[in-house]
Amino acid sequence: MRQFLRLMLLVVAVISISGCGYNAIQQKDEAVKAGWSEVLNQYKRRADLIPNLVNTVQGYAQQERQVLTEVTNARAKVGQIQVNADDAASLQQFQQAQGELGSALSRLLVVSENYPTLKSDQNFRDLQAQLEGTENRITVARGRYIQMVQDYNTYIRSFPQVITAKMFGYAAKPNFAVENEAQISQPPEVTFGTQPAAQPQQSTPPAPAPAQ
Repeated sequence: MRQFLRLMLLVVAVISISGCGYNAIQQKDEAVKAGWSEVLNQYKRRADLIPNLVNTVQGYAQQERQVLTEVTNARAKVGQIQVNADDAASLQQFQQAQGELGSALSRLLVVSENYPTLKSDQNFRDLQAQLEGTENRITVARGRYIQMVQDYNTYIRSFPQVITAKMFGYAAKPNFAVENEAQISQPPEVTFGTQPAAQPQQSTPPAPAPAQ
């Protein structure tokens, strides 16, 4: 009889936990972890491309030391960060470092426009195409991760899952912030080239008075 009662209590406990969203919290938490792993995977893919890209540019444009150094230092800084996706400050530091690396890469690609021989190099063109594809993958992976975190946070903040989350120590997760928030809050300045300065209009001399 006692064993039967224990079994019934166990069944009731399992049903109660399931009804409070415990299993769903586990599933959503694992989905967030998998999404974060994919984000890191794509960022690592970009970091792995950078040494070959720098070496290729250096072979044609050794005088661009500053830009090459900026890219190398930015990549090294990213590699030194031990990111914890569950910590808002750590995630912000990681995002800032990745943004600096992205800016340095953009400057490097702009510099390459000044060297036609470099632009025509097949190895450089392949690396550039791989980098562009990786940037697209990063955007997709980040977008999916943002949605997963939003779904997870919304779920554990809803009743009755919020009770279960607090009981088992599940807290809301930080998410990627909008980069350059202050900048994108301003409307873009659109110019269509330099307009020629207006020429001062010369006044027409008065017509001579008719002779009397």
